This record gives sequence, structure tokens and C-alpha cells, in this order.
Amino acid sequence: MARGVILLAAGGTGGHLFPAEALAHELNERGWTVHLATDDRAERFAARFPAAAIHPIQSATMGSKNPFAMLGAFWKIWRGVRQASATIARIKPDAVVGFGGYPTLPPLYAATRRKVPTLIHEQNAVMGRANRALAGRVDAIAGGFLPHDESSAAGAKTVTTGNPVRPPVLEAAKTPYAASSGEQPFRLLVFGGSQGAQFFSDAVPAAVAMLSEVQRKRLVITQQARADDVARVKAAYAALGVAVEVSPFFTDMAQRMAAAHLVISRSGASTVSEIAVIGRPALLVPYPYALDHDQAANAAALAAAGGGEVHPQSSLSPERIATLLRGLMDSPERLVAMAAGAKSAGRPNAARLLADLTEAIASKKNISDFRKGTHA
Repeated sequence: MARGVILLAAGGTGGHLFPAEALAHELNERGWTVHLATDDRAERFAARFPAAAIHPIQSATMGSKNPFAMLGAFWKIWRGVRQASATIARIKPDAVVGFGGYPTLPPLYAATRRKVPTLIHEQNAVMGRANRALAGRVDAIAGGFLPHDESSAAGAKTVTTGNPVRPPVLEAAKTPYAASSGEQPFRLLVFGGSQGAQFFSDAVPAAVAMLSEVQRKRLVITQQARADDVARVKAAYAALGVAVEVSPFFTDMAQRMAAAHLVISRSGASTVSEIAVIGRPALLVPYPYALDHDQAANAAALAAAGGGEVHPQSSLSPERIATLLRGLMDSPERLVAMAAGAKSAGRPNAARLLADLTEAIASKKNISDFRKGTHA
């Protein structure tokens, strides 16, 4: 018999949905029935999301300064609040957990109006705009990389859980790092997320062209690229005689990360958390157009542990990337040390801690009591 119902709310990108998926698996194992509220962007992830039902909820981004656009956004969000309120009345969740992104605003706002216990999880080192708007209303805040600030109202109800990672990531973390040396194949994984991949599609093939023929023969590359760029990226590598797989989306990214000798990627919170749990050396390139510059702060957390190097996109010419690749491909002992540093920053128990907090909120336990218990 199910213990009760938990409603998860997340924006429709992988960065928001992956930690929600990890929590859903943990809650299902504990006997909870999980529902998901999200937007229609989540369709490509929805098939494997472990929820009893997925509820599309209207929402809108509040980025425009145009008064008519703002009015339209407010109207869509209000319609979403009414949708979410009706869903909450029907499924009667014991708690509602938000993972950021504007699609979380209607469900969390509706839940607070209905006095349903609420929790938000902030993956990044800098709180996003949707979560900032909700922070004052919710019962508790879980942090992945959030700095601890007891002096603020939000800080007083924040618990550091880390970022939950999905079961395939935990499975991949069992694979120890094995360096590549001499003429052995060197597996390079390159990905940039839904917004940040185009830079890599331009810069990395150009950098690989500058490597020696011996180094190019060692390379086995997996690269995520936008659908519009796949053909030209494949052609660029084919002309260089480099073994490569290019796709807009890989369903087995955790296994590919575990197999990699080096990762070049953006530094979204989920990406950094998965690199750390699996324990792989990384060159992190924060997405320069992130609204809150959260990716730079996330990357700094991994770099501080010795698990990665942070390189601003503005500093990365193809020549510079080629220099970095040459140095790392010829320094297996350095990559081993970086892998260990990354692993030391990982939080493989984050899903369990977040599930504990969710259950505490659902049972209306005082947040300060819960925090004392986690530090006992």
C-alpha cells in the first residue's frame, strides 16, 4: 500500500528534470506514489520518468520588459495556478517539491495557497529566478551547491543535500577511472546541453585538426551537437580520420561519461554533480549567457576540489583547446589526480537525503529539528 502522494514540479529541461527523476526513483522505492507537473518540453524525457502520472501545467518566462508580453506571461502563469490547484485538489499530495524553472511557479504557488507542505531544491550555487520568487513562501529549501547563510531567512530553512543523480549515474560511478597512455585509445566526451553545444561544434573539431596525427589516431570522441550541426560536425571529424559519434541527445550519457578519459562540457549543476559522482576529469566551460552566472559558480566548486579546470569561453580559441588537449593526453597521472579530485566532491547519497527531507516536510516536521537530526 502506498504511503501517500508526492507531487514533483520541474522545468522541462534535463537540468531540472534529472534531479527530479532521481528523487522520484528514491521515493518510489520507499512506497510513495509520485506525480510530475511540468511543461510540454519534457516530452522527450517523460517516457522514462518514474511517475504515476504527468500533468502538463501552463507557465511562462518573465524575461520580457514589454508590458504586453509581461501581461500575457502573468495571465498564463495565473491559468497555470488554477490548473495546478485543480490537480492538487484531485491527487491530494502530502508535499509538493519544486526543482526550478518557471513551470514550477504555478504548482508551488498553488500548493502554498492550499497549505500543502512545500520544498524547493536549488541545484546551482546561485539561486535561479523562479526559486528566488518562491523561497519566501515554501517550508524548506534544499541546496546542491548553495552557500550556507544562516543570517538570511532563506538560509535558516536551507538544508544542503547535494544534487540527486539518477540510478544510471550511481551505477556508472562503480567504474574506476583507468588512464589512457602511450598509443592507447583516448575517449573524449564533449557536450553542451540544450543551449550551449554550438560553441563546441565549432571549436572542438578545429582544435582536433591542430593535434598531431598520432594524437588524432588515439582519439575516440563522443560529442553532443544541435540537430542542425550534426552533419557538419561529423563531416569535420571524418575529414580528419577521427572516430566519432555525434548526436543531439544520448540516452546512455552516464555510461559514456564513465568510459571517458576526459570530459569537456558546460557546468550546469546536474552536469557538475554527475561528473563528480562518477569521478572524471573535466574542462568546464561555463555558459556565458546564463542569466545568473550560476554555471561559473558551479564550476568553481568542482575546480576547488581539484576535479576540473574552469575556462571562460572567451579564452578558448581552437588553438588554446588544442594546447589543453595535447597537455592532458600526454599526462595520464595528472588526469588520474583530477579524477580523484572530482570523485571527492561527489555526493552519491543526495537523493536519499532529499527524500528524507521530503518525508520530513510531508509529516510537517520542523525544519530546524530535521537539520539537527542530519548533523547528529
